[in-house]
Amino acid sequence: MRNTKILITQWAALMVLIISLLSCEDSSEIKTRNWELTWQDEFNTIAADSLPDATKWTYDLGGGGWGNAEWQTYTNSKNNAKLDVVDGIGCLKITARYDGTNYTSARLKTKGLFEQAYGRFEARIKMPYGPGMWPAFWMLGNNSETSPWPQCGEIDIMEYKGQEPGFIHGTLHGPVLYSGKALTQTYGLQNARFDTDYHLFAVEWTEGSVDFYVDQTLYKRISKSEVESKGGSWVYDHPFYMIINLAVCGNFVGFSVVGTTFPQTLYVDYVRVYKEAM
Repeated sequence: MRNTKILITQWAALMVLIISLLSCEDSSEIKTRNWELTWQDEFNTIAADSLPDATKWTYDLGGGGWGNAEWQTYTNSKNNAKLDVVDGIGCLKITARYDGTNYTSARLKTKGLFEQAYGRFEARIKMPYGPGMWPAFWMLGNNSETSPWPQCGEIDIMEYKGQEPGFIHGTLHGPVLYSGKALTQTYGLQNARFDTDYHLFAVEWTEGSVDFYVDQTLYKRISKSEVESKGGSWVYDHPFYMIINLAVCGNFVGFSVVGTTFPQTLYVDYVRVYKEAM
């Protein structure tokens, strides 16, 4: 009788487990959506040494470390950001330079020009290479001046360490989720590198989650419930603007450029933004 009771108990527990698994939504399920283009820059309208479109991009300028102990000074010079044709592809080139004394680079943003809540944000990019190279394609909440970071929220669609050319990182920052507590995921290529060809980096952002993609592969979903389980707040509920930059050294990537040959360039084929069609 005792053995029978044990078997019945085990069978019941197994059934509960099966039912619970069947009733759970697959957190990695890719949902099919009907995307509608809302903004784009193809970087194809190119005159000699032309600057980025001023109706779409503005600049962050200056040095001071940018809160990350970065080495570079950001400029709006054509030496650091311009359009060009490379291997037959029209692109934005963001170039980090060293003149023997100072490092310079560029940081472009759509703040005040284009901001959107939710949708798909993507860019096709080829990376630089070498220790200290820190390119990023990311977003900040458009309330960043009235609700300073991290309260405004940050979505890092792609960050990359130049000394690790086979890997990129996708991250959410927000209240509580910073200084080593951010929600982040690394994605690695198999027998390939991000500095030898273009790759597509994207997020699909909804009211309850942010999905991170590389070349149409979903590698991380961060949900509102996961953020709140870590003690954070879901501040990803209002428009964000985009940023593309190339930093030199800093807390994320380290403080050495030994082995890096300057100049180094980040190539951006295009940036596109979509919303879900109703």
